[in-house]
Amino acid sequence: RSPHKFKEEKAAVDEMMLAEFKSTLVQDMRKTGYEYTRGEGNEKITFKLAKEFGFCWGVERSIELALSASQKFEGKKLHITNELIHNPGVNEMMGANGIEFIEKTDEGKRFDVVEAGDVVILPAFGATLEEMQLLDDRGVTTVDTTCPWVSKVWNVVDKHKKADMTSVIHGKYSHEESIATASFCEDYIIVKDIDEAEYVANYILNPSEDAKAELLRKFKNAVSKGFDPEKHLKKVGIANQTTMYKKETLAIGKLFEKTMMMKFGPEEVQERFAAFDTICDATQERQDAIQEMVQAPGAKDELDFILVVGGWDSSNTAHLVEIPHSAGIEAYHVNQADCIKADNSITYRDVDGEIKTKKDFLPLDRPAVIGVTSGASTPDAYVQESLEQLFLLKGLSKA
Repeated sequence: RSPHKFKEEKAAVDEMMLAEFKSTLVQDMRKTGYEYTRGEGNEKITFKLAKEFGFCWGVERSIELALSASQKFEGKKLHITNELIHNPGVNEMMGANGIEFIEKTDEGKRFDVVEAGDVVILPAFGATLEEMQLLDDRGVTTVDTTCPWVSKVWNVVDKHKKADMTSVIHGKYSHEESIATASFCEDYIIVKDIDEAEYVANYILNPSEDAKAELLRKFKNAVSKGFDPEKHLKKVGIANQTTMYKKETLAIGKLFEKTMMMKFGPEEVQERFAAFDTICDATQERQDAIQEMVQAPGAKDELDFILVVGGWDSSNTAHLVEIPHSAGIEAYHVNQADCIKADNSITYRDVDGEIKTKKDFLPLDRPAVIGVTSGASTPDAYVQESLEQLFLLKGLSKA
């Protein structure tokens, strides 16, 4: 189904999203130069908001379509093949509106619960080609909320397939989006970072039977069925999970272009290497904004820390944490407001993905200056709830 078929449901959905996701505090901060101060003396707290943050168009579109489907098909059984987006509050909202998550087991997803006539929602990350075909055969109504930027990547890997190229996907092999993208490939290998990319490039330049066996062991969960490094790394095209770090994706592309040039000569590069821009604008804008914040004159001395709000399993949010970390500025990644406790402790996900708790994280004996950003799947209201927790720690009333 396409979005225009949900016109009748739009007013109700807009009202739901306004009530659940909008924030007057964040709106005010946007209007006043992305900065907000409350309190006097030691109670004083200043928030500096990144210029780009929070909900992107693709995520907002996905939520609107899913909620519209819950209104349009009221009375029918509604399923969703995965989390709609990586945000716990949003996914709870889906459940509250009658949308059931298809259970995952060790054997795979429980599609046996889906019957003809049911409605199945495909999440923002998309679904695999096999899942789409299964649903078509099952005779269900499908509501596709896949982000258009993800669909753009699928078009790119299709070009790789037609050019007899192996897709080198910069992403996490267990991430729903990378799994979906890989399903559209003939041959692929998924590299999570520049280090893994360099490992593959080194094999291309220095192949051996031992190196081949080691590569297949290292990437056993991240390659296509029947992948043969000797055969499948002679022509490569670059694609990416749209939420990855742009600079790293570009570096990986340049690495493989150089590798092909060194291996086969400059005259064959065009035939053996391809790279198209598939980096999501919203992801890049949020990364640029936090980069601007940490690089501002005096930021390292001025900011007590940067609060990053977003799902702990959100890839784009995790990359926002990496930027202040690299600049030597403390950053706390919380997935919801109750990570900030009344005893002045904070439970957060660190840059390595570990969940930790820190006591006395907010200075109470002097004014505090806090940088603030949020992932592309984080509603403004969830940011406000987290900031209100900091107000309370400072002895101030909520916004």
